[in-house]
Amino acid sequence: QVQLVESGGGLVQAGGSLRLSCAASGRSFSGYRMGWFRQAPGKEREFVAAISWSGAMTYYGDSVKGRFTISRDNAKSTTVYLQMNSLKPEDTAVYYCAAKRGGGIVEAPHEYDYWGQGTQITVSS
Repeated sequence: QVQLVESGGGLVQAGGSLRLSCAASGRSFSGYRMGWFRQAPGKEREFVAAISWSGAMTYYGDSVKGRFTISRDNAKSTTVYLQMNSLKPEDTAVYYCAAKRGGGIVEAPHEYDYWGQGTQITVSS
């Protein structure tokens, strides 16, 4: 059974930092692009960041460029990280990890094959 399990969410003050992790299991994720999305109440799911299988290519949404960094560790199993710095109240949302085999549109949620259950990030002002 494929599972993507996010951790590291919580409450943080504006200007602070958090690091999210996503542990992928249940199959080989070789060749899979991994991504992070977020969804705030009443809003559509928004692309945050993505990383290629090798880690050589990274992609970021405009609202997080320069503040967030995505990385991955494929050594034993696939774990994806999202380092979030200079957090703002508008970063408050549920953050989801996602996996997609092969290419396609990086920013499109419907392109992704597997999803985690999400973890809440709340940034207080």
